[in-house]
Amino acid sequence: MVADSATIPVAGPSRVQSVSPGVALLLAGDTLPGWVLADLRTDHAGEVGAVCIYQGVLRFARDPALRAFAEHHLATEQKHLRLIAAWLPLEEHSRLLPLWRLAGFLTGALPSLFGPRAVYTTIEAVETFVDHHYEEQVRALTSQPALSDLRQTLLDCQADEVAHRNEAAAARGPTQSAWVLRIWCATVGAGSKAAVALIRHI
Repeated sequence: MVADSATIPVAGPSRVQSVSPGVALLLAGDTLPGWVLADLRTDHAGEVGAVCIYQGVLRFARDPALRAFAEHHLATEQKHLRLIAAWLPLEEHSRLLPLWRLAGFLTGALPSLFGPRAVYTTIEAVETFVDHHYEEQVRALTSQPALSDLRQTLLDCQADEVAHRNEAAAARGPTQSAWVLRIWCATVGAGSKAAVALIRHI
């Protein structure tokens, strides 16, 4: 568990920029506040889960369009995982990553057994949550000019997630989802929220 007042050496790449004359941004070897590390821990675990979601889809999906969708988004999530991992020291990773991998895989695998519409609806729900999650962090970092590089990384990831959500929504179509699927998506959203609260500490 990391207290919000703790600081840990930055694991990300060296950053040599300036906010204004005489004000330097963090360089590698400087420190990140504990609350930022806690946020990054949730991002890292989330991206691990996202990779596993698409792996779960690809394990069972047979529809060519859905498989192309999953393969494309899997590559994007793998890129996000590398970006976030570059900022988060290994010792700060969630100790429950095996659980998040399993949860992610099941989140992709189970709806894929019921067809593309179930998968697209699930992805739309997941990415809606992720969009809001990143937005909260981006806003918090607005008051931290020394972390502008990190804020931009999160903005870039958020933009990709919004694109994923919109693509899934378009593929799902305008018809209202069945009540079972709505309950499933509500469960996914509630589970994601609970996971974030836990990952901040473990």
